[in-house]
Amino acid sequence: MPRLPKTYKNEPVLPFATQAEWRRWLEENHASHDALWICYAKKSTGIPSVTYAEVIEEALCFGWIDGQAASLSETHYLQRYTPRRKRSLWSRINRAKAEALIASGRMQPTGLREVEAARADGRWENAYASSSVIEIPDILRRALDSSPSAATAFAGLDSRNRYAILYRLTHAKREETRQRLLAQFIAMLEEGRTIHPPATRRKPVAE
Repeated sequence: MPRLPKTYKNEPVLPFATQAEWRRWLEENHASHDALWICYAKKSTGIPSVTYAEVIEEALCFGWIDGQAASLSETHYLQRYTPRRKRSLWSRINRAKAEALIASGRMQPTGLREVEAARADGRWENAYASSSVIEIPDILRRALDSSPSAATAFAGLDSRNRYAILYRLTHAKREETRQRLLAQFIAMLEEGRTIHPPATRRKPVAE
């Protein structure tokens, strides 16, 4: 197995071969650590490694959540996990996972507190759709129909930039804000600009 780093960006890095190992780590450390980078082995390597689906289940149980990912090598990559921050938004996917964890009795007190806080302040009800299921709002569809150049640019966006537009329009709290964003996005598309730099292949941070 390639040598793995002990830290990344001055935060600890650990690999987990099984879901049970990750849960044990959380049981012992969820209240005393601010962050952890999990080192995943890529499926093609055949190296025993916990999966993202397994990790996020246990993270939700203890009030933790996933964050940014980073390429590490040809065989491994990293993803950061932290305790959920105050007012952190919930996705509909994680909301459904949390409900299933509560029903099965696996949810822990720290995770349940995060759920109850989200229910109390409206974040639970307003959970956002993931990029794979979010729909184009009618106001954007009509605006694109009126601007062929913007429509062409929108169709060519990578998933990150597409979702950035849809998310902002969908979650604008005031109609005047939504209309202002819409005008900005249409102008941006007509000029060939994007919110985020176009996706490029990441270079490994270590070998």
